[in-house]
Amino acid sequence: VQLQASGGGLVQAGGSLRLSCAASGRTFSSGAMGWFRQAPGKEREFVATISWSSDSTYYADSVKGRFTISRDNAKNTVYLQMNSLKPEDTAVYYCAGRGFPTISTFEYQYDYWGQGTQVTVSS
Repeated sequence: VQLQASGGGLVQAGGSLRLSCAASGRTFSSGAMGWFRQAPGKEREFVATISWSSDSTYYADSVKGRFTISRDNAKNTVYLQMNSLKPEDTAVYYCAGRGFPTISTFEYQYDYWGQGTQVTVSS
């Protein structure tokens, strides 16, 4: 499976962005997906995850209530709607997929990764 993330950009604090991650390959609809991010000088961290059927989602405390993860299996695409953005949300955002249907917050449980898309939030 190959993943292509897009939708990043520069936005003012309080603004919104929607990231997309398009997947190729037959296993997309059977596996959970996740978003992670890496800020300059920091380790990559978990942001959000969604099960293959969309019946389960989980968010990092830092984005809960502001970000929403969703997926459209017919389009092989997962989304991350980001609202009320803060400067501390500035990072490269990566989408990732795993071969199992259940959600996970652990990087090592994801089998394939996209190239990342830059999100910059100005104060």
